[in-house]
Amino acid sequence: MDSKTILDQLVQMSLNLGKPKNEYVILGEGNTSARVDEDTFYVKQSGSYLANANRDSFVRVRFASALAILEESNLTDDDIKSKLMAARTDSMSPSRPSIETVFHAFLLTLPGVNVVGHTHPTAVNSVLCSKNAKEVFGGRIFPDEIVYCGVRPVFLEYIDPGVPLARAIREAAAAYLEEEGAPPKVIVMQNHGLIALGANAHEVEAITAMWVKTCKVLAGTYIFGGPRRFTKENVERLCTRPDEAYRRRQFGE
Repeated sequence: MDSKTILDQLVQMSLNLGKPKNEYVILGEGNTSARVDEDTFYVKQSGSYLANANRDSFVRVRFASALAILEESNLTDDDIKSKLMAARTDSMSPSRPSIETVFHAFLLTLPGVNVVGHTHPTAVNSVLCSKNAKEVFGGRIFPDEIVYCGVRPVFLEYIDPGVPLARAIREAAAAYLEEEGAPPKVIVMQNHGLIALGANAHEVEAITAMWVKTCKVLAGTYIFGGPRRFTKENVERLCTRPDEAYRRRQFGE
């Protein structure tokens, strides 16, 4: 796809994720991104609303410049802001890349990941802001959760947004890739929110919606004694069934 098509699809996905009825974000919450080519990607500009997204809501950024920030130490908030501004392909633009640009840059380098959506869904944060969030997400509970969201999420304890969070995401996602042989579909951050990783915009929307459903179902199970989780064998079987593999291919895998 050409850069215009990629940007248009990113805008539409952002509008869909930002719909008030979904309760994924409010006001300026959340950010989205999409790979353009080997060198650059689009990311939401700081402070813009997903619900009002348009082409001007996004900034084109160089991978190399954004990823280099991960390797630097003792950066102040002003240092990070300056380096993010310098990472833009258009130095004359007044738009400032999101503070989360660095983790978007890293995630878009993972195999098969072309689009990333970070949201703060009410249903997801109802779990993530609880004392037992890690335990609650400790197993799979229904087939479509596995088909769309993978064998398990990456779970992160709360970390200050920005570069510290990006480094933690890099470490956890790299470990997941080594263990599972594929990048994660879902990253959940305690007291923060959800990141969905997909091959395309449609997949990111589907993962987000399915993980919100997962959290709603999980919350409901505790009314009746808690979740009945699948066994490891159940999960492996669902991941390898030909019909489920066919469904996953519909999202560009």
